[in-house]
Amino acid sequence: MNQTIQEIIRQRYSCRFYYDEPISTVNQHELRLFLETLHAGPLGTHVRLELAAASQEERQSLKGLGSYGFIKNPAGFIYGAIEQVPMDMEEYGYVLEHAIIAATGIGLGTCWLGGTFTKSSFARRISLRDNEAMPAVAAAGYIQERIGKDSEIIKHRRPGRLPAELLFFADAFGSPLNMETTCAYSQPLEMIRLAPSASNKQPWRIVRIDNAWHFFLQRTRGYGKGTVLFRILRLADLQRVDMGIAMCHFELTARELGLNGGWVIDDPKILMPEGTEYTVTWKI
Repeated sequence: MNQTIQEIIRQRYSCRFYYDEPISTVNQHELRLFLETLHAGPLGTHVRLELAAASQEERQSLKGLGSYGFIKNPAGFIYGAIEQVPMDMEEYGYVLEHAIIAATGIGLGTCWLGGTFTKSSFARRISLRDNEAMPAVAAAGYIQERIGKDSEIIKHRRPGRLPAELLFFADAFGSPLNMETTCAYSQPLEMIRLAPSASNKQPWRIVRIDNAWHFFLQRTRGYGKGTVLFRILRLADLQRVDMGIAMCHFELTARELGLNGGWVIDDPKILMPEGTEYTVTWKI
């Protein structure tokens, strides 16, 4: 890729309209080679990713995914399977977002599609096993720029992003991080702020304590896990997937800037707001 990770993250958006043409052989080869390198999540859980041309059945299935029914002419899909373990949703989110960043870097538009894919054509293609989950897939293709009266619903360029003082804290919740004194990590944090999330809920909260960045999930009231619809449809816990996306943006940007560290489970046991739960820690 000829761009930095930050440049790619800033240009990526949820693309709804694509030209009705296949992904070129060259781009397919580049992306498949990259997907072959993504065989495990950041904590080591095994994952399988594939790229396939969009079938008519899969295009039709988008109509059952709410607002995603607006997606027109996706040329292909990136989809995968991950072992069902305690951190599976976060690791899947990390790995699929890494693939999306790579796809963006070679000129493709993408869009996250979260839902339930256990019995979908994607599951059949990848031979989803009983001990595996497929919480989301990504549409991909060449971006068709739209103009006119319908343009507002087509480009969703990160609307309503929360300010840093509501997302990042020093030592404890309620104590906003001074971004000027955290200059080394200000860009990785900003890339989290710009990350995509289900229904744009932005559930990530990060607290820095000494040499560690602790990641927390602040669940959205009345959304996702715990709701009647969530239980009936057996939907994936997409806010946990969102945490994996945040982890991906943070780590890729940090490594690009030469900031070394690694992921560990090290709950700081601090006082948390209601509906908040610890996820993971980046230790410098």
